[in-house]
Amino acid sequence: MHAEITDDQLLRYARHIILDEVGEEGQLKLLNSKVLVVGAGGLGSPILLYLAAAGVGTLGIVDFDTVDISNLQRQILHATNRVGAPKVDSAIEAIRAVNSEITICPHKGKLTAENAMELVRDYDLVTDGCDNFTTRYLINDVCHLAGVPLVAGALQRFEGQLSTFKSHKDGPCYRCLFPNPPPPATTASCETAGIFGSIAGVIGTVQATEVLKELLGLGESLSGSLLLYDGLNTTFRKIRVPPDPACPLCGSQPTITSVEVVPQS
Repeated sequence: MHAEITDDQLLRYARHIILDEVGEEGQLKLLNSKVLVVGAGGLGSPILLYLAAAGVGTLGIVDFDTVDISNLQRQILHATNRVGAPKVDSAIEAIRAVNSEITICPHKGKLTAENAMELVRDYDLVTDGCDNFTTRYLINDVCHLAGVPLVAGALQRFEGQLSTFKSHKDGPCYRCLFPNPPPPATTASCETAGIFGSIAGVIGTVQATEVLKELLGLGESLSGSLLLYDGLNTTFRKIRVPPDPACPLCGSQPTITSVEVVPQS
C-alpha cells in the first residue's frame, strides 16, 4: 500500500502529476489500484505496457498460450527470442523492462467458470482482450456478479470496437449489446479472417486510456456507449447502448444468478 509518492516516483510520473486532473492524489490512486488483464495478445500488449508505464500498482495477467512467431506482427509484448515461451512469462519480462516497481500476478491457464469469480473479486477493474465469445460472456457475467467494472475490446481485419460495462451500477452489460453469441459459422478469428497489426495498437491503447479514466474517475465513461473504429476510412463512431430490461443478467428480472459458460453451438 503506497501512502505517499517517493522522490523516484515524482520523477517517473511527473507528466501525470502536473496534470490538474491527476496530481499526486491521482497517481497514488493508480499505484494502489489492481487491474486484471485477460489475454496477453494483440489487445493485452498495449494495455499492459501502458498500464505498467502509468504506474498501476498491481497487474494480473490471465493467459494460457505460448508465443508463436505469427503473434509478433501485432503482439508487441513479445519478442522473437521468446517464441515458444508462455505468454504470461514473456509479458512479465517486457513489463519489468518498462516498470520494475509494480506487482505482477501471473495466472497461467484459461479463465473458467470454476476460477473466474475467485480471480476477479481480487481486482478493482477487469479489462478483456480475449479472442472468443465464450470467454467474453463469462467475463461479463462474473464482473456483473462481483460488482467489478469491465473494459472490453475486440478486433477483426481493419476494425475494432470498445466499451465499458458497469451493469452492477446503472449501465448495460455485454449481454444487453449482444444477447446471444453469433453462430460459429458466421464468426471468424484473426487466424482465419486476418488482422491489420496496428489496429490492435489503436484499440488497445484506447482501452488502456479508458481503464485509467475509470480508476481515476476522469471524464466521460464509455459505459452506455459502443466505440467503433474503422481503420480503412479512419473514422471513430460512438453508439449509445441503453440497458436492456429483458437482459437475463442485469435486467429487471434476471435469470442468470451465477457464473456459467455460454456454449457457442
